[in-house]
Amino acid sequence: MLNQAAHVAVCKKGSYFQVLFRRLLPRLGYKSAIWAVAHRLCRLAWKILHEGVRFVEQGREPDPQAKKQRARMLARTLRKLGYEVTITAINQVAATSGIQI
Repeated sequence: MLNQAAHVAVCKKGSYFQVLFRRLLPRLGYKSAIWAVAHRLCRLAWKILHEGVRFVEQGREPDPQAKKQRARMLARTLRKLGYEVTITAINQVAATSGIQI
C-alpha cells in the first residue's frame, strides 16, 4: 500500500514528494527512489497518528535561506569559471527601477 501511495504522491504536480523523488531518482534509480518516498510517507503517517501533528504541504518553493545558499554556490562556480557575478534579487531590481509587479 505504501508503494502505491508513493506512486500517487510522486504523480501529484508540485508536491513535496514529487520534488523529493526527482532529487533522488538520478542517484538511487526508480525503484529505490519510490521506496524512499514510501518510507517518508510511512514516517509522516506515524508522526501524524502518534504525535497528532498537522501536515502542511511545503510545495515546490524552497525556503529563502536555501535559495540564497544555492545562489551563492552558483555564483562561486561561475567565478571559478572566470565570470564576474553580482547577486541581486528580482524584487529589489523592480523596486529601484520603478516597475510595478
